[in-house]
Amino acid sequence: MKEARSVVISGASRGLGAALARRFAAPGMRLLLLARSAAALEGVAADCRAAGAVAVAVAIDVTDAAAVATALAVFEAAGPVDLVIANAGTSAGRAPDGTPEDGAAAARQVMVNLVGAINLVSPLLPGMRARGAGQVALVASIAGFRGLPDFPAYCASKAGLIVWGDGLRAAERAHGIRVTVVTPGFFRSAMGDRFHGARPFLLETEAAAAKVHRALLLGVPRLGFPWPMALGMRLLGLLPAWLGDPAVRLMRFRVSPEPAPPRPE
Repeated sequence: MKEARSVVISGASRGLGAALARRFAAPGMRLLLLARSAAALEGVAADCRAAGAVAVAVAIDVTDAAAVATALAVFEAAGPVDLVIANAGTSAGRAPDGTPEDGAAAARQVMVNLVGAINLVSPLLPGMRARGAGQVALVASIAGFRGLPDFPAYCASKAGLIVWGDGLRAAERAHGIRVTVVTPGFFRSAMGDRFHGARPFLLETEAAAAKVHRALLLGVPRLGFPWPMALGMRLLGLLPAWLGDPAVRLMRFRVSPEPAPPRPE
């Protein structure tokens, strides 16, 4: 498989997105790094430039479809995108004091996790189709396999992303576009560290990034890890409600509020 030389990554200022950016950074690579936090994003871009890559950092909210499309068009003016990684995500859920998430928080998760990914990928598809080549990676979650009581909106947003990715892969393979849907479990990240509860099979961020990076190089259609968690959540999703609901009620989480980064200028 031809190695990507021009890569777009959203949510690139920290966690998995930052780790993937650093893994792809090398001489001859062009990277477009997107995130809301300009200062953190520029730090990642500087690391990528030090590794020899051309790294462009754009502070942006992926829910702003017009701004995302503009940033992509400017970047593609210097050459087509080979690989786009929709990694930007947010979470809410039941607070540590037991307060459920409100409608605005639920809607925000769907907008960032699902609509934001669509905003990022869709403008690149016509060019990929015309070239008969390209790769899309969607970072979802094993939480998308079954709704969980303490953060149903997060599960819904990731379930939507999984299904959209599966449909996109089936539709676009004939046009030479590969789609990889990534469904990770727990790994160390700023978002994951806000969860209060057991995090079985917790991976370090670099270990998670290594798995995703390898899967993208191989062009696999789906990657779920760690496999015991991925398999367990898949099986939970197959259970009838009278069995599945009591089972997931044992999986309780609380989520600390996400600090708001500075708004992009």
